[in-house]
Amino acid sequence: MTAMTPGSNIPLSAARVAVDVAAPVRLDVSGLLLTADGKVRSDDDFIFYNQPSGPGVTYRAGGGSAPDAIVVDTTAVPPGIEKIVVTASPDAAGQTFQGIEPTATVRNADDGSAIATFTPPRLGAETALVVIEIYLRNGAWKARAVGQGYANGLAGIATDFGVSVEEPATPVAPPVAAAPAPVAPQPPAPVAAPVDPRIAPPAPPAPPVAAAAPAGSGKINLDKGRVNLQKNQTVSLVKGGAPLLSRVRMGLGWEPAFRGKDIDLDASVIAYGPNRNHLDSCYFGKLTILNGAIKHSGDNLTGEGAGDDETIVVDLGRIPADATGLVFTVNSFTGQKFNEVAKAYCRLIDDASGEELVRFDLTGAEPQTGVMMAKLIKQFTGEWEMTAMGEFVKSRTVRGMVKPAAKAL
Repeated sequence: MTAMTPGSNIPLSAARVAVDVAAPVRLDVSGLLLTADGKVRSDDDFIFYNQPSGPGVTYRAGGGSAPDAIVVDTTAVPPGIEKIVVTASPDAAGQTFQGIEPTATVRNADDGSAIATFTPPRLGAETALVVIEIYLRNGAWKARAVGQGYANGLAGIATDFGVSVEEPATPVAPPVAAAPAPVAPQPPAPVAAPVDPRIAPPAPPAPPVAAAAPAGSGKINLDKGRVNLQKNQTVSLVKGGAPLLSRVRMGLGWEPAFRGKDIDLDASVIAYGPNRNHLDSCYFGKLTILNGAIKHSGDNLTGEGAGDDETIVVDLGRIPADATGLVFTVNSFTGQKFNEVAKAYCRLIDDASGEELVRFDLTGAEPQTGVMMAKLIKQFTGEWEMTAMGEFVKSRTVRGMVKPAAKAL
C-alpha cells in the first residue's frame, strides 16, 4: 500500500476502485465526473447521497459503521469523462477540518484491499476538500492525491466544477400586527437536478484555501517553454515526452530591501522519504548529502550582486529510491525578517544546458525568518513535479524547518 503526498500519483491496479474518506466526525462524501475542461456535463454528474449513481460512478453509504465511499468502475466511465474528483465535507454545518484531518483510502472495490492512502496536511479553515482524483492519462487510469481546500463548503466545489446551486428561499419574518402583512409574490423556483440540501451557495464565492493548481487548469508542463509559477501551482518536469531530466540546479536569490543593508540568508534543501520521514538536510554547514546526489554552492553573506545568491545542484538520476520529496527553504540566521528582503525568488535550471525551466517570485512577504520556497515530489512514473510554496515559518535555521516542511509535503 502506498502512502501518498499532495500531488503524487499512482497507476490503478484494479478496474473498479472505491475511495472512502474517514475522519473523527461524520463526513459527506461526493464525486463529480469532469470533462477535459474540468467541468461537469450537467448536474447529473454530481454524485452524492441524494443522487447516488451516475455512469460508472456510485455513492456507497457506510451506514455509520464504515466511511462513505465513491466507487468508480473505470470500464463504465463514458467517453469524454477524463476525471472523477472525490470530495468530502463535515456533516455538521459550518464545521471546519481544523483538528479532524480526514484520510482517504483507495481500495480494490471487488476485494476491499487497500491500494493507497492519503491524509491532506495543514488543514484549518477549510469546510470542504477535493481529496482524491481518479483520472485518465494516455489511456490508463491513475489516482492523484489532491487535498485542495475550500472555505465555502461543498457549494464552492460544486460551483467551481459547473454544478448549479439553488438559492435557498429567504425566510419571511412573522407579522407584528394581528393582520398578516402582505407578502410579495415570488417567481417560480428554477427546476434543477437534486442537490444536497446542506449545500449553501457561496455569496460571494471565496477563493480556495489551498490548491495544487487553479481548478480546471490541468497539469502544467514544460511544453511551451519556461514556466512562471504562482503560489501553490505545480509543474511536471517533462517536455513533450522527452527523457526525464537527469540533473537540475535550484537557484535562489534575494536583495536587501533597504539600500546598503546587507542581509545574510541561507538556502537549504531537506530530503524526505515516502512517509514524510526526514532523511537529511543540505545547507551551508553540510554541502553534500545523499551520496553526492545533492550539492550546495556555499554560503552567501550579503545577498548583493546580480544572479543567484546560492544554488543547489540535484542529480535526479542519483537520488536514492527512498528519497521521494525535496523541500527548498531559505532562512535568516541573523534574525532579519523577510519584509526586509526584496526580489526573493527561486528558479529551476537544466544543469546540462543552463536553460531556465521554472521560476517562482516570492510576493507578499511576512515578518518571519524562514520560508519554504518550493518542493519537488517524485511520482510513481519516475518523473518529478515542482510546486511553488511561499509559506513562511518562524525559524532561523534549517533544523527548525524540518517539521513544518514535512507537514507541507
